[in-house]
Order: sequence, then structure tokens, then C-alpha cells
Amino acid sequence: MNKFTFLLWLLLPWNVLAASVDAPFQVELDLNDHASLERGLKVFMENCSGCHGMQYQRYNRVAEDLGITPEDMKNKYMFADVKIGEHMKSAMPQKDSAIWFGAPPPDLTMVARVRGNDWIYSYLKSFYVDPLRPLGVNNRLLHNVAMPHVLQRFQGKPLPVRDDKGRVIGTEAIGGELTDEEYDQMIKDLTGFLAYSAEPIQTTRKRIGVWVLFYVAILFVLAVFLKREYWKDVQ
Repeated sequence: MNKFTFLLWLLLPWNVLAASVDAPFQVELDLNDHASLERGLKVFMENCSGCHGMQYQRYNRVAEDLGITPEDMKNKYMFADVKIGEHMKSAMPQKDSAIWFGAPPPDLTMVARVRGNDWIYSYLKSFYVDPLRPLGVNNRLLHNVAMPHVLQRFQGKPLPVRDDKGRVIGTEAIGGELTDEEYDQMIKDLTGFLAYSAEPIQTTRKRIGVWVLFYVAILFVLAVFLKREYWKDVQ
């Protein structure tokens, strides 16, 4: 392996590749769709924020990025007695949660960068009923998970579908408040919000990156002509 190949190998986003290997479902996200991100914010605050926090994200930053007025942010999405400039921390005490669940629920600010978008989406689709587990559910992607299926009332009771060897290969939900398509859209919105929170500036970064590449391309053309002008007498 030469030095150039070795450097390319080091620069590969191995954390992203590793996170996506075992994800059975893929999701396409549009982080410019603020309506979808706001729906994801609503799902997170109503169903996830009781246990999980976002200690690196602020309420006012979310409101500004998604076009939510401070008044709507306070009235719709800020359920604790906090100020709009504070971080989106969970109200659950870490010490108590460690006793109740065996370990404190993880902070979700960076979960999309650590696990990947496909992993989050697949995880939310992979819960199934398991009477042997303390909370009555298991997860195909994260076996023996300690987390309850907090979105079960929307999806319905996810009965496991097994192959000839007894392995769970899918689920069939019954009795949910939403259809399969509506539930998929809900967890897509939630995944999008988590992906946005992991790097709020990513859409701006990509937009600036296009202009930077355009500038570099023009500079390259000018450099080629300048090189020819300098070397024409030498040749």
C-alpha cells in the first residue's frame, strides 16, 4: 500500500460506514424541509425528552433555524420551566435514571453522527413484542434493549415475524393509531430532526461548499493559463 492510498484509507468516514452496515432500512432526508423537522421536534419533545436530553442543542437555535417564533417555541415545545436560551436537557435526574434503567438514557444530540441516519430510522422500525424482556419488547437492531417502545401507541403492537429457524426477520403491527405509512413518516420526521441537531449548520456548510468548489475550479483554470504563459518561452 503506497502512502497516497494509506492516506485515503485514513480519511474514510469509518464511523459512518460502520453505523450503516447493520441498518436494514434506508431513509432519504431533506434537512431543508422545515415542516418535517418541526414535526420531528414535536415527536421528540412529546415522546423522548422525558428521558433523553440534547445537552448541546438550544431551544432558541432550533426556533431560529426552523422558522418557529419564540412564542410558539415556548407554548408548543418547551414543557419544563426553562428559558428559551437554555440547552434542551432532560428533566430526569441522571442518578435516578441509572437506578431505574440500569444506566442513564443517552444524550441524543450527536446520535445521528455516531450511529448514522439509517441506523436511527431502522432502530425505530425494529421493536417487536418479546414477553421474556422486562418491558415486554425487544429490538432487532439492538438486541435486549432496555428502552421501552415509546411510540407503540402510534405504530401498534409489533408482532414478530420469524423465519424457519425462529429468527425475527420483521414485524407486523396491529392496533396502532397510525397507518404503516403514517408511522414511517413520523419516524422519518424524528430521524430528520436528530440528524439536523447533530450538525445544525450542515445545510449552510454544503451550500458554502458548492461556492468554494466553484471558486477553486475558476482558480484552477486561471492557474493553467498562467502556467502556460510562464513556460511558453522556456519550451
